[in-house]
Amino acid sequence: MAEKSFNQEFKGYWREVNKSSVPVYSGVYVVQSCTYNKKEGTVLLKKLIYIGKANNINERIKDHEKLDDWKRELKFDEELCYSTTEISTLYNERVEAALINSNQPIVNTEYKDSFPFDTTHINSSGSYSTLKENITVRRH
Repeated sequence: MAEKSFNQEFKGYWREVNKSSVPVYSGVYVVQSCTYNKKEGTVLLKKLIYIGKANNINERIKDHEKLDDWKRELKFDEELCYSTTEISTLYNERVEAALINSNQPIVNTEYKDSFPFDTTHINSSGSYSTLKENITVRRH
């Protein structure tokens, strides 16, 4: 593999109560803590908890084995929120690894201290706010 750039638009937010509406596609998902203001119908993102990849994001987060770990990171008035970005199964692990390595989510362990891919640039846009917008990660 050679050096590669990705432009990823993150879509979301899906709160835990409506995560069944998360899209059915290959890509990367971001799990964040958030607070929901029912009166205004708004969500305020707080903290990055986890980054993952899946060939079908909807199926992957439905009964994720780390759900309890994610929930342990929540404060009293917080809930989980999900954002997603579509990407081919060919590259979803590379994008996931670069995002983990650069953003250091609390619950992730793999890729935090190493990056086994060639130089990767990611320009992120959209609904994520807890991620760095433009990153470059080199093999290490």
